[in-house]
Amino acid sequence: MESVSPFNAHERRDLLDIAFKSISDGLHSGAPTPLHRNYLSDTLQAIRASFVTLKISDALRGCIGTLEAIRPLIEDVRENAFAAAFHDPRFSPVMAVELHTLQIDISVLSVPQPMRFASEADLVAQLRPGFDGLILEEGRRRGTFLPVVWKSLPEPRAFLRQLKLKAGLHPDHWSQELKAYRYYTENISADR
Repeated sequence: MESVSPFNAHERRDLLDIAFKSISDGLHSGAPTPLHRNYLSDTLQAIRASFVTLKISDALRGCIGTLEAIRPLIEDVRENAFAAAFHDPRFSPVMAVELHTLQIDISVLSVPQPMRFASEADLVAQLRPGFDGLILEEGRRRGTFLPVVWKSLPEPRAFLRQLKLKAGLHPDHWSQELKAYRYYTENISADR
């Protein structure tokens, strides 16, 4: 099992600051904050995947992320924070009056690992509520739930059924072509 390396307090603050500044700058310039990597740790410059979730009074306000590590973590967080605030198709863009009420949650993902299972019951039995993030994939259909989703869907079968819906599949769908990948996250949060 791969674990996500912990971040020190300074790195956590840098990630939260870049997320906030990307949203703040986005309100004023329409673009995420410029990135200055000169003083960043190697950990923040490592190629990692992340999700940025925005909430107001515990209600979802936006969530965007990447499943594959394609750019330095600090850049991934910057881009995902901007996209969560202004390009999540489920929500209107964040407004200036909301900026200081946003709760920013950053989830840094481990590398997704393929799961082996013989049946839906076998897959459900392998899930670890509260810990596993899960990606389901079949053909061009794909969806993921971060580990935090277990708080609202604590029963593994219900978790899997809802993830199928998110991936564009029927909740009772099953086939031998269905693939599943598990991952873990390190969560970094702050209220503004």
